Amino acid sequence: MKLNLSVTEKQKLFIDAKESEVLFGGAAGGGKSYGQVVDALLFALFYPASKQLILRRTFAELEKSLIRVALALYPRSIYTFNSSSHTGRFKNGSVIDFGYCATENDVYQYQSAEYDVIRFDELTHFTEAQYIYLISRVRGANSYPKQIKSSTNPGGVGHSWVKERFIDPERPGKRFIGEDGMDRIFIPSLLDDNRFLTAGDPDYKKRLLALPDRERRALLYGDWNIFDGQYFSEFRRDKHVIEPFEIPKGWRRYRTIDYGLDRLVCLWIAISPTSDVYVYREYCESNLPISASARAINERTPVGEDIYATLAPPDLWSRSQETGKTKASIFSEYGVNFTRTSNEREAGWLAIKELLCDTGRGARLKIFSTCTELIRCLPALAIDKIRPTDCQNEPHELTHAPDALRGFAIFHTRPAAERTVKKRVLWSEDMWQDYNSATDEEKNYLKRKYGEPI
Repeated sequence: MKLNLSVTEKQKLFIDAKESEVLFGGAAGGGKSYGQVVDALLFALFYPASKQLILRRTFAELEKSLIRVALALYPRSIYTFNSSSHTGRFKNGSVIDFGYCATENDVYQYQSAEYDVIRFDELTHFTEAQYIYLISRVRGANSYPKQIKSSTNPGGVGHSWVKERFIDPERPGKRFIGEDGMDRIFIPSLLDDNRFLTAGDPDYKKRLLALPDRERRALLYGDWNIFDGQYFSEFRRDKHVIEPFEIPKGWRRYRTIDYGLDRLVCLWIAISPTSDVYVYREYCESNLPISASARAINERTPVGEDIYATLAPPDLWSRSQETGKTKASIFSEYGVNFTRTSNEREAGWLAIKELLCDTGRGARLKIFSTCTELIRCLPALAIDKIRPTDCQNEPHELTHAPDALRGFAIFHTRPAAERTVKKRVLWSEDMWQDYNSATDEEKNYLKRKYGEPI
């Protein structure tokens, strides 16, 4: 039997995807549901007696969308649908169950089921617990491919976990391996990718453009970096994330860090002649003592790369009661000398907002796509409910990379006289004895003589 099917380029990528977990879509009108139905048809025909499950959160949603599309598309000569059991059957023995999970407990109706492929339509309408349980039903003794293939728009109860599972780890269209060993891919699809809809309903885009900003960004542009209470609502992946290029030698370069034993973050930043800011490298690691942190920073700074200053927050100059030393002085012993920046939170966040704003020729802040932690964490920060001009400190694992950027942003946006890099020197014990016994006037003299202490 010959089928006459027309699909878009993005729908074909979804159909051809072989990863264990595939997410398709992003924007309204990208052809997600049609891609699912065509893919399910081809799988059913190619693998006789195969079993598939297609899910929506409620059966009413399923009946008004995927069931109708399947009935219109699948040839009656090879396919029948039982409206009582919500099951589609093919002449070659393949089966497609159309199911729903309106509540958390609805997943247990599939407790003894086995499927070759499970398909979630509008995945962000499901909770993570529902998804994790249901993917355990993908199993079987046959040699057929075993996959979970999902489609969705941003937003909904599952927005955060879907974004964390599929969007944040890797750039769109690139396969990656999750921490659980499963291979995944996100295939984006926008309205403009669906030539059939744009030709048949040219006014649909105008209707999406008329939506409020948040809904427009989600449904028209497939923007995942939006949620209620988001602090950096200015962040746009298409505006602020770029592919890496070789930084010209004449550009001034900085390093900026946030350090604690729980997490070290170091960002490498370059300033263009037009004052644009490029975050071109990052290093993030947990449970590193200062010696290992300093070594890691130096190892990742190529020989000959001229770093104008390495910025660090004031708390690294606090003296330890046990050793009398500061963290900054210990870093210096291992070859990383710091320049103190400000720890003013609200002023620092506002400085980042200024860098994110579109100046008319584009945003001043550009982040290389390889800096995945900053890209993930910066747009995830939420507004503090008590102090709306500040960010929440929780979850803490999201704050380290933005804190490092904040230290740079406030240093960079202050007047030049306030951000001059002063020479800092590791003072000897004799120097500190002279300083501690001196008058205020003598202390200023010793600073000019020896240089600012680390």
